[in-house]
Amino acid sequence: MYKLTCATALATLLALPAVAEEFKWAGTTDPQTMDPHAVNSAPVLGFLNNVYEGLVRRGKDMAVEPALATSWEPIGAGEGWRFNLRQGVTFAGGEAFDAEDVLFSYQRASDEASDTRSWFSPVSEVKVVDQYTVDIMTSAPNPIFPGSIANWMIMDKGWTEANNAGVPDKDNGNYATLNANGTGAFMITERAPGLKTVLEPNGNWWGEVEHNITRAEFTPIQNPATAVAALLSGDVDMINPVPIQDAVRLNGTDGVKVIQGIEARVIMLGFPHEADTLKYSADAGKPNPFKDVRVREAVAKAVNVDAILQTIMRGNAESASQLVSPAMRGYSEARAARPAFDVEGAKALLAEAGYADGFSFGLKCPNNRYLNDEAVCQAVTSMLAQVGIKAELDAMPVQNYWPELRADNYDMYLLGWSPGTFDAEHPLRFLASTPNSEKKLGSWNFGGFSNARIDEMLPMIQSEIDDSKRQAMLDEAAAILQDQHAYVPLYVQPLVWGTRDNVELTQRPDNFFILRWTTVN
Repeated sequence: MYKLTCATALATLLALPAVAEEFKWAGTTDPQTMDPHAVNSAPVLGFLNNVYEGLVRRGKDMAVEPALATSWEPIGAGEGWRFNLRQGVTFAGGEAFDAEDVLFSYQRASDEASDTRSWFSPVSEVKVVDQYTVDIMTSAPNPIFPGSIANWMIMDKGWTEANNAGVPDKDNGNYATLNANGTGAFMITERAPGLKTVLEPNGNWWGEVEHNITRAEFTPIQNPATAVAALLSGDVDMINPVPIQDAVRLNGTDGVKVIQGIEARVIMLGFPHEADTLKYSADAGKPNPFKDVRVREAVAKAVNVDAILQTIMRGNAESASQLVSPAMRGYSEARAARPAFDVEGAKALLAEAGYADGFSFGLKCPNNRYLNDEAVCQAVTSMLAQVGIKAELDAMPVQNYWPELRADNYDMYLLGWSPGTFDAEHPLRFLASTPNSEKKLGSWNFGGFSNARIDEMLPMIQSEIDDSKRQAMLDEAAAILQDQHAYVPLYVQPLVWGTRDNVELTQRPDNFFILRWTTVN
């Protein structure tokens, strides 16, 4: 066990009780790291939003609001943005916050080793104007930039460098992997990976306290039945997620309640566009069928999404046709329809592509990252088998899953994507741009999908201020991705949280659980 040196569906927030309380909650996925720049995933970013802060943040309604910057304004005719920093802020360890920490955090978060570097693809330079003023210059006008950095968290330069953690290391780890020193409402006082993480209020926090928590403890519980039992017994005050099959029963049980909503996350299948050969199953070493758009379309037609929604998700999710849900800015109404379930059509496409007898391949899937993820992959495996495509399913914990995808160890994979900006530009930058480390693009485009027109439009989409012109480009991008079947979007994931009935909290559509909005009555 490690000791640290330092530490939309909204549930109505009630008046702050006088009595302070301890709070315990559980989730299926333990945050992979305490380093806010090492891993760009919701379990990490959501958890660390309680500990670290950015220049801006998102409120209960997902609107962008001030955090470590009190205000911001465009520079000139779209050359960049000036951020005016909050004065008098200290980190949990007592260090003063200023512009040098912002510059350092930009350099660290945009480093080659950082998983968040794609956030800064529009940035050309960061300038310290004075102790409490920073200019972030962009290569082109970028009206959505402030909202795009809501999850960029600021670290103390001195603390990080003194502990030899100046560069993130998601593979081997460093001091910042297990230790934290943020400006947020809470600080981490104990970190035992895979067992528990303890947080306590940060006495140095600059903000207005809305919670009554004196100690909070997170425990990863992968087994759904164990999590439900812990909630019912009172061993934990909250679980996320509630197993879909238990939601109705829990909602009718005294002492607990279920909070439901729709997440911003789209669950999809991804392909190895660049791979020349298959890597798994009896057909390993044979030419990669997924390079053929007809085969990818056959996959889209062979998966019965409605059946998945009805049987596995119990009617709690909605089908998806794009890399963003209809609630996101820039969603293409013109491309709202997804491919119809069509077994015979899928077989015809496979035959046309030269695979009348089908083929076998390896499907990689997490078993503790998304709601019912392994069950969904098992269903997809059965559905693809009906058209002659035989998947060898390999499901694993998420801490093993991401390294496998980054090492190209798959023939097809399952991915969920929630746009941090709540804008359709976000997945274009991360999932659909040709991977380019120098330009900080395509960092989650594991399969290497590449389309020249998408690459050409992305900077125009980022800089266009005329909504109709911008939407026209986003419509075109959605059409390209659909026609090329770059991914196979399946459904928008539901949010199903369970709490004891004396807990009041806020459920945001990004599935981030924010402790500072939580009270125990």
